[in-house]
Amino acid sequence: MREYFEKQLNILDYALSSLWRRRGKNFSVFFVFTLVISLLASFQFLTGSLLDSAQTGLRHAPEITVQRMVAGRQESIPVAYADKIKGIFGVRKVVERVWGYTFNEVTGSNITVMALPHVPKLGQETLGEGGFWVEGEGGGAVIGQGVLQDLDLGNRRSFSFFRPDLTLKSFAVRGIFAPESNILTYDLVITTLDDGRDLFGLDAGVATDLLVEVVNPMEIATIARKISETLPGTRVVTRPQILKTYQAVFSWRSGFAAICLLSALAAFIILAWDKASGMSPEERREISILKILGWQTPDVLMVRFWESFVMALAAFACGTILAYVHIGYFQAQLFRSVMMGWSVLRPGLSFTPAVGGADLLLLFALSVLPYLAATVIPAWRCASVATDSALRG
Repeated sequence: MREYFEKQLNILDYALSSLWRRRGKNFSVFFVFTLVISLLASFQFLTGSLLDSAQTGLRHAPEITVQRMVAGRQESIPVAYADKIKGIFGVRKVVERVWGYTFNEVTGSNITVMALPHVPKLGQETLGEGGFWVEGEGGGAVIGQGVLQDLDLGNRRSFSFFRPDLTLKSFAVRGIFAPESNILTYDLVITTLDDGRDLFGLDAGVATDLLVEVVNPMEIATIARKISETLPGTRVVTRPQILKTYQAVFSWRSGFAAICLLSALAAFIILAWDKASGMSPEERREISILKILGWQTPDVLMVRFWESFVMALAAFACGTILAYVHIGYFQAQLFRSVMMGWSVLRPGLSFTPAVGGADLLLLFALSVLPYLAATVIPAWRCASVATDSALRG
């Protein structure tokens, strides 16, 4: 066993010296391979980072949301539905909510306005300035960082939105959300329930949807099913379902981009196969000399394996590091617009690369293993060259 390891170390040493002798050619292959791996890894890490951010933000999301559907579209839901929901065993509380969008014609952005009967669960710690409104006080609002910039408020602390009849509804800014909560609050305006109904022209007996809190989180699916049975014509959305939707959206976008990049990887693998299938006169002469010195075909094949493995491993390590730097330091500037969606007011997120063992294993399987197969398998033909074929003439 010791002799075997010593032999492999000697072959590895020779493979490294061989790579260095052809460093010009090998560096070009290494550069392209590293670039392809870094692009694939960037999408993988960015998807994980977005999913982690979504999971963090959904901690404050309602456990169950009940909406009324008419002809496949959401309509206002009667507040009286809350009494029927409260009668279901396991329901802790039902809260009515009014929300919608107001369009800023100057910037072309949609601002989300949410009205609640009490201060939201986000809490005082999410505020960077000011506070929430006082109970019973009207006309107050808490806004996100994106709204502050989009409305160009500057030092002003009041703004107005149009009602459906084109009259103006004025708000006084009571607080501004901190940048750390941008994933939830960047384009958000939170106000009182009465002000929300006044802005959107809704009657006191209806709301946009109902938020349901349950006693036991393990019974969310059961209670959601009971609500659907009790209130036909409603759509019941649970917090786990929202998370699955985020996963589907981010994974779809990442997968679409990854398929495009896999085409580039496939082209690179085909090129590597073509290069490994042919030999330059210098390589043919080198193999002949090695066989004259007593090397066997498996030994020559092992040299090719170590050369390919070292090249692929180095490219994999460098590509992964570049992807980590791209996501963590440069904040995914190359792919940010692809993954963040269509909205004009996009949250100013700070990405932290999410790197797991499964992600690294997947990247290794998609990049390193095909490259090894594309270089080692054709190398058998090269290693089987006749001893004196390259020494004639």
